[in-house]
Amino acid sequence: MTTCTTPSQPAPVRPWGLGRLGPYPTAAEVPFTTVTIDPDTQTGVFRDRAGLVVEMGRHGTSSATSTSTVTNLDSRNDAGSDQDSQQD
Repeated sequence: MTTCTTPSQPAPVRPWGLGRLGPYPTAAEVPFTTVTIDPDTQTGVFRDRAGLVVEMGRHGTSSATSTSTVTNLDSRNDAGSDQDSQQD
């Protein structure tokens, strides 16, 4: 008769990713402690520890609109496309 036993605890195995792990970068102090959303503008409002608003500067965001090509009844192109963009 053959007896099969299972160890109560598996043998420790070193995780495969440990060899790839590097030191964490030095942490930086951020000038704000909380971020909330302004309901009127739908943008983030950054506040410091005293609750005062901190100006975070502008970021390179943009928005664009375009109209698609319209086809008339005889399946020929009737109007081209029109695009505009706005860069902050």
